[in-house]
Amino acid sequence: ADLKVTGIDFLKSQNSCQHHTDAYNTKSLVVRRGQAFRLQLSFSRELKAADKLVLRFGIGKKPMKTAGTLLSLKPFSLKQKQDSSGWQISIVKSSGKECLLSVTSSPMALVGKYTVNVKTGTNIYKPENNAVYLLFNPWCEGDVVFLADEAQRKEYVLNDTGYIYVGSAYNIYGRPWNFGQFEEFILDACMYLLDNSKLKLSNRRDPVFVSRAMSALVNANDDNGVLMGNWSGNYSNGTSPMDWIGSVSILQKYYKTKMPVCYGQCWVFSGVLTTVMRCLGIPSRCVSNFSSAHDTEENLTVDIYLNESGEKLNSMSLDSVWNFHVWNDVWMKRTDLPAGFDGWQAIDSTPQEQSQGIFQCGPCPLKAIREGDVYLPFDSKFVYAEVNADKVYWVVRKVNGKDKYTRISTETQGIGLNISTKAVGQDKREDITAQYKFPEGSKEERRAMQRASSFIRPPGMAPRAFFAATVPMDDVDSKPEVLCEAISKTGLQLEITNKEALHPGKPLELVITVKTSAPGSWIVNLAGSCQLQSYTGKAEASLGCVKETVKLEGKSEMQVPLKIAADVYMKMLASLQDEMLIHITAMAEVQGTDEKLTKEMTMSFEYPPITVQMPETAKLNKEFACAFIFKNTLNMPLDNCKLLVEGLGIFKMATFDEGDVQPGRIIKSEIICTPTRLGEKKMVAKLTSTQIKGISVEKTITIT
Repeated sequence: ADLKVTGIDFLKSQNSCQHHTDAYNTKSLVVRRGQAFRLQLSFSRELKAADKLVLRFGIGKKPMKTAGTLLSLKPFSLKQKQDSSGWQISIVKSSGKECLLSVTSSPMALVGKYTVNVKTGTNIYKPENNAVYLLFNPWCEGDVVFLADEAQRKEYVLNDTGYIYVGSAYNIYGRPWNFGQFEEFILDACMYLLDNSKLKLSNRRDPVFVSRAMSALVNANDDNGVLMGNWSGNYSNGTSPMDWIGSVSILQKYYKTKMPVCYGQCWVFSGVLTTVMRCLGIPSRCVSNFSSAHDTEENLTVDIYLNESGEKLNSMSLDSVWNFHVWNDVWMKRTDLPAGFDGWQAIDSTPQEQSQGIFQCGPCPLKAIREGDVYLPFDSKFVYAEVNADKVYWVVRKVNGKDKYTRISTETQGIGLNISTKAVGQDKREDITAQYKFPEGSKEERRAMQRASSFIRPPGMAPRAFFAATVPMDDVDSKPEVLCEAISKTGLQLEITNKEALHPGKPLELVITVKTSAPGSWIVNLAGSCQLQSYTGKAEASLGCVKETVKLEGKSEMQVPLKIAADVYMKMLASLQDEMLIHITAMAEVQGTDEKLTKEMTMSFEYPPITVQMPETAKLNKEFACAFIFKNTLNMPLDNCKLLVEGLGIFKMATFDEGDVQPGRIIKSEIICTPTRLGEKKMVAKLTSTQIKGISVEKTITIT
C-alpha cells in the first residue's frame, strides 16, 4: 500500500523549552537556527527502508531549491549529510506507524517563517498549522549572533522588560519600558516587517542586513514603517510620545492597521527596535547618550549661539545638542569587515539623517567609534560625532545695528557623557561610556580623535566656517581666543546648583557660583539665564536673567542667586505638550584679560511618587488585587490626569481617567489581575497630566 502521512506533531513544549522560545505567545513552533529540534510523524502503515520520504521546508512566496529557499530533507539518504544547505535530518527512532525525526537547520539559515510539508512517494501531506518560525540563535557557537555569557543572553534576548535612561547628564533617571517581544502578534509583526523590508531573501541570514533594515522600518519615513516621529509639540491627532510605557500596543496596532502609529520620539523608537531585535533573536540593548551632538555637517563641532544675557538662540544653527538621545546596540560578528570589529554595533531608528537615501543608521562597530576608524560601514562618522563633537560657544552682540559674532569658548569634553544602559540581571544603570570612547584627555583618545578627523576632514580641505552661512565674514570676531584648556591666569570656574528641590508650582531657587584661584584682584562680568528646554535642546521659553559684576580676591568664590517665580513658568508647563527641563547658562568674562568661560546645566523637575500596593507573590490563573496610590503634594492642581497600566503576563494595557487632582488630594485606583505566565513579572504604571507629562513606577511580583 501507498505510504501516507496521517499526522505530524511539532512537539512544541519540548522543542521550545530547549530553544528558549517557550515564552512566545503563538500556536506555531518557534525554533532557533543551528540547533536540533524533533518532529513526530504518524503513517498509514509501518515505515520501510525502501520508502521515499522527504520533509520539505519552504520560505518566501515561491520556495525554490536553486534559490536555497526550499529545503528537501531525506532521512533515508546517505548523501543528506553532505547537503549543501547545511541542514541535517536523521531518524531518532521508528516503531510501528510512528517515526521520530531530528532536524538541525544551518547556523547560517535564512531567518523567517517557513512552511512544512511531507512528501511520501507522490503523496504530499500538509499539516493544518504548517508554519515554523526560525530565529537567530545566540546560544549556538556557529551563529554570528552567538553570545557566550548566559546572564547576558537572559538580559539582551529574553528579558521582556527594562529601563530606558533619560533626563540630563548629571540628572539621569530610568523610565520603565515593557519590550514585550513574546506577546501576541509581536512575532508576526516582526515577520511582516521582514517581508516589507526590501531585503533579498538571501540577506535574511545576515544580522548586519536585518538590523540595518529594521532601523529603517521602525520609523515611518520611507517605507510605511512602524512609528511616525513628531517633535513639533503638537500630538493632538495621535498619542503623545510621553504616553507610551512599552512597545506592545505600538507593534500590535501597527500589525493590525498596517499603518504607521503616531507618535514617537527617540526613546520610543529605541524601545520598539529593542523589541524587534530581541524577538528575532539578535541580542540588543537600549543605549542613552547624554549631551548628544546632532551635527548636520559631520565637522565634529556644534556651534551654540548665545545673546548677551546668555540665552540660547535656537534659530541660528542647524547643529544642536540634545540632553539625551537613545539608540540601540546589537551583538554580532562582522564577517563583512576586517578582523577586530565583532561585538556590539550601534543602530538607530530615530529618523535624523538619510543614509544611502533612506532614514536608517548602522550597524556601526563600537570598536570603530572608539578607535576613530570612521571609514567603516555603516554610518560611523555620524555616530562618532554624536559622542565626540566639540561645543563652540558664540556670543551675538548688536554693533552699529549689525550682529557681531565673538567666539567665547570651546568645550572639548561636554559631549557624549555617561552613556548608559540597563545593567545585566539587575534593575540599575550601567555606564558603558568606556565601550564608546577612551577616557577624555587620554593619549588613546587624542590618537582616536586625530584618526577620525583625518577621515572626516581630508587634509587640504578648509574646515567649514564656524557659523551659519547667513553671517557675512567681516562681522566675525575671530582673533585667537583663550580656550578653557589653556593655562588660565585667574583659575576662573563656574558652578550652577539649585538651593531647593525643583518642585513644579514652587519658585526655582538657582545659584551661580563664580570662583577664582589665582592671586590678584579680579573683576568678573557674569551673565546668567534660565530657560525651559525640550530634551532636544530647543529653548521653549525664557524664564529670567541675571547680570552681575563680581569682585574676587585671590582664591575665593561668590554666589549669585537666580530666582524664578512659579507663575513665570507654570502657564508654559501646562501649555506645552512635551516634558520640559530647566536649562541654565552662565557666561563670565574677566576684565582686563582674555579669559571667558561658558557653563551650561540642565536640571529636571521633581515629582511626587506613585505607590503600588501588590502582593509579592501570586498563583498562576488566580486573581489578585493591585492598587496605585498617588498624593498630589504640589501646591497646584494636576488637570486631566490619566493612569496608564501594563503588566506583561499579568495585566493587559489599560488607561484610567482620574480627572483633575487638587493639591493635597489622594487618588487610589485598584485593578484585578489574573497572571497567565510563571516567573518574575513587572507591573508598570505611569501618571500623566496637563502639567506633568509622566510620573512612572514599577513593581515586581513572582508568579508560582
